[in-house]
Amino acid sequence: MSSSQLIAWKWLRNGDEAFPALLAALDAARETIRLETYIFANDSLGRRFRDALVLARQRGVVVSVLVDAVGSMELPGDFWSPLTAAGAAVRVFNPLALSRFAIRDHRKLLVCDARVGFVGGFNIATEYEGDGVTRGWLDLGLQIEGPLALALADVFDKMFAQADFRHKRPLHWRRGLRRHTVLSAGEQLLLGGPGLGRNPIRRALRTDLASARVVQVMAAYFLPPRSLRRDFARVARRGGTVQFVLAGKSDVAFSQLAARSLYQRLLISGAEIYEYGPQVLHAKLIVVDNAVYVGSANLDPRSLGINYELMLRLTNPALVAEARVIFGAARAQGRRIEVAEWKTARSFWTRLRERWAYFVLARVDPHVAQRQWRSLPE
Repeated sequence: MSSSQLIAWKWLRNGDEAFPALLAALDAARETIRLETYIFANDSLGRRFRDALVLARQRGVVVSVLVDAVGSMELPGDFWSPLTAAGAAVRVFNPLALSRFAIRDHRKLLVCDARVGFVGGFNIATEYEGDGVTRGWLDLGLQIEGPLALALADVFDKMFAQADFRHKRPLHWRRGLRRHTVLSAGEQLLLGGPGLGRNPIRRALRTDLASARVVQVMAAYFLPPRSLRRDFARVARRGGTVQFVLAGKSDVAFSQLAARSLYQRLLISGAEIYEYGPQVLHAKLIVVDNAVYVGSANLDPRSLGINYELMLRLTNPALVAEARVIFGAARAQGRRIEVAEWKTARSFWTRLRERWAYFVLARVDPHVAQRQWRSLPE
């Protein structure tokens, strides 16, 4: 087995790089398009993507689109009419129902002709347009070519077939998710979701952290479970480098509060924390020694146990080296949090709000999701 099946790859460092590449791939597609996203907005960018999909369908491309019911709930009822009238298949994951509201499809994925694939954190919405510094949210994506794109197409097809989410996944389907995890010695496709046992993303990360020397994490929403927090602390305490770039500006203030409740113990362990300030941070990137993780998952309870998520773990040396450069650029734009300052800068009421946010997001939200999952029929 080869160490890598990647034929070509390209980091997409912001919306100004990502969206032209995605649209170009749609325009170049000749056989199939598979698009999966959490948010698809009814704005100028969303309509550009919809129009590109219509044109692709009109030239004979088989087009399949999957969006999440909550993430894309603001779309008007007739938004997809031009596309479905052209013969495309559009499905909504887990249509709104109070009994299963908590479980969402948070994956972001585009595959064209089962040859070119894209993963990352970008939703289809105008707030992501820009360079991530002077305008637009900072996010990150990866374009790949090779057999890995075919594997991405396969996992899309499985999710697309089960989009109505009225029953728990059949056992063979859940095993199918695991079966596609390891593609080669240097490539893993890690798929998380409810009812899958130990989360593959979390499991792979903990394995890497056990012997890690250099750990760099960029996360929009940061609320890792206690086991991962201990792993990060152990790396720092044994003399390793642990650096986090977290949101100085966030679109979810409650999540930012919860994340800040964890800063002090991580700082005391020797970890470095930087808050990215120029724009809202939405990127998801983890580099552990010679491996890089990129995709849709945040380091929080939703991504590691509730939502359906997709991450790639790759060990291509040039790709990992460039990921470190991307991380370094974001870190340079961040404000370093010093432990002495952090201990004294926040009022009692701020700390209390942080702990309340932690309790809701780390305890209440997972509990509700687990109850909803258990209540679904087999």
